[in-house]
Amino acid sequence: MKLSAICVFLSCVCVINASWELDLLLNMIECEHSRDLNLDVSGVDVYFYDFQNGVIETFPINEAAQGILSLKNLDKVKKFFMFVGGFKSHINKNTEERVREAFRDFPNSYLIIVDHSAYTNDRQGKKKSYERSVKYVYYIGKQLAQMLVGLHEGGISPKTIHCIGHSLGSQMLAHVGEIFFATTGEKISRITALDPAGPCFSNALIQEQIRSGVAEYVEVYHCNAGGLGTTSVLGDVDFFVNKGASQPNCGTALVPGILDSSLSAKCNHKTCVTMWTASVSQPEGYKAYKCDKYKHFKGGMCSLNDRAVAGFWNPGNATGVYYFSTEGYDFS
Repeated sequence: MKLSAICVFLSCVCVINASWELDLLLNMIECEHSRDLNLDVSGVDVYFYDFQNGVIETFPINEAAQGILSLKNLDKVKKFFMFVGGFKSHINKNTEERVREAFRDFPNSYLIIVDHSAYTNDRQGKKKSYERSVKYVYYIGKQLAQMLVGLHEGGISPKTIHCIGHSLGSQMLAHVGEIFFATTGEKISRITALDPAGPCFSNALIQEQIRSGVAEYVEVYHCNAGGLGTTSVLGDVDFFVNKGASQPNCGTALVPGILDSSLSAKCNHKTCVTMWTASVSQPEGYKAYKCDKYKHFKGGMCSLNDRAVAGFWNPGNATGVYYFSTEGYDFS
C-alpha cells in the first residue's frame, strides 16, 4: 500500500541572512511520504554504550541486534534507552552529547544512540536535503524496529525498552513502534517524543506521525509548536513547555507564528532536549497542570486541575494536555 502526501509551504517574505530553518519554511517544500520507495538505509550506525563497564561499540544497523546480543556480560534485564535525533543530527553533535551525559551515571541501564546522518544531512542544500530526509523516515524507522525485534528474539523484553526521539527522530519512532507491534504482538514500553518535526508532518496522514498506540505509553513534549515542531496533539499525554511554541532566552520571532527567526526557532526546538535530559537527574521532575490553553495556565485558572510530573520521571499515568513552566529550573 502506498501512503503519500505532498506538503507545500509558501511565503513572499524575504529575510536576509536567515539560516536553514527559516529558509526551509520560506521556500516551497514538497514532502513525500511513501512506503513503496524501498530505500536502503544500511548506512545508519548504531552506537551502544555500557557506561558501567566502560564499553562503547558501533554497529551497522543491519548487524546491530546480533552485535549487541553477542557482547560479553550483557545483562538482558537492564533498561535499554534508545535515542534518535533529528534532521542534521550526528553522533558527535551537542544534542547527542547531552543524551550521553544524562545517562552516563544512570544505574542498571544501557544507552543506544542512532546516527542516521548518512541520509539526513544537508549536503544537497537545505531544501532538497530536508525533502530527502523525510523520504527516509519510514525506512529508518522500519530498520530500527527490525533491530529491536532482533533484540526481543534474543531475550530482551519490550518492557525494558524506552525510545526517545527529537524532531524528525520522533516521527521515525512512530514506525518503530508500529512495526515492532505488528511483528511481535507486543508494544515497546514507552516512547518519548521531544518536539516532533512539524514541517511535512503536521498536515500529513496520521499514519506518518508519532501518536498514541504505537507504544504502551507515548508522551509528547512541545517546545516550538507551529515552527520546527508539530502543532498536533498526538500522544497519550502532550506536555506544552512554557508556551509550547517559544521558550525563555530564545529571542523573539521575526514574524508571528510559523515564521520564527531561524536562530530563535532552533533554540526553541532544542530546548525540549535540554529540558528533558536535565530531568534525568531530577526525580522531582517538572510540575505540570492539565489545561486546555496556555493563557488559562498562565492566568492560574488550571491550578486546581489534575497535576502530573513531566520529564524523565513521569510515571506514565497522565493523559490529555498539560502545561508546565521551567521558571526556576536550571538546565543550561
